[in-house]
Amino acid sequence: MKKVAVVLSGCGNKDGAEITEAVSLLISLSQNGAEYMCFAPSTEFEALNFVNGQPLGEKRNVLTEAARIARGSIQDLKTLDIKKYDALAFVGGYGAAKNLSDWAYKGSKCTVLPDVEKTIKAFHNETKPIAAICIAPVLVAKVLGSEKVTVTIGNDKETIAEILKTGAQHEECPVDDYVTDRETKVITTPAYMYDNAKPHEIFKGISGLAKELVEMA
Repeated sequence: MKKVAVVLSGCGNKDGAEITEAVSLLISLSQNGAEYMCFAPSTEFEALNFVNGQPLGEKRNVLTEAARIARGSIQDLKTLDIKKYDALAFVGGYGAAKNLSDWAYKGSKCTVLPDVEKTIKAFHNETKPIAAICIAPVLVAKVLGSEKVTVTIGNDKETIAEILKTGAQHEECPVDDYVTDRETKVITTPAYMYDNAKPHEIFKGISGLAKELVEMA
């Protein structure tokens, strides 16, 4: 049975991991006979009010919030032992651009959280496949851009322009599909990079990604 390490960035699309994407991925991995463990960094972030989008004026812990999605079965990202896992997957949501990196503020000039960068490089160096959903492919682009990795975030021109600045390649893709770079073993899907996407379309794209990831592992 293949084992997949799933990285979350909190809980909720505005300041953490996108919940529909996370649940779709976990269901799809299970459907394809894979085991998974969720991971998140134990760092703090500024929490938002999801009703009005305004700051709550309080800091929360990424790991503690992500545990809500993982039903408490989660570990600190710094403890991830690559030898125990066959593949790696990043869930989208604004947390990937705010909590796992500062892409939200600096784009291609961003810094990726050291434990995230270390994890991506470790799986890549062992030729183990990496999947990324929604905005999370920018993490892979930033870390592996020098290797001309190909990713997709859909068709958002501004984000695509920043991805190309990292040295990575981009392929436009509809919401219900995914893109596979077989050379670097990276699989990506746009998900809610399409604001008007429907949940079943999100699930279809992520399901395809999960199946490809498990088969490639």
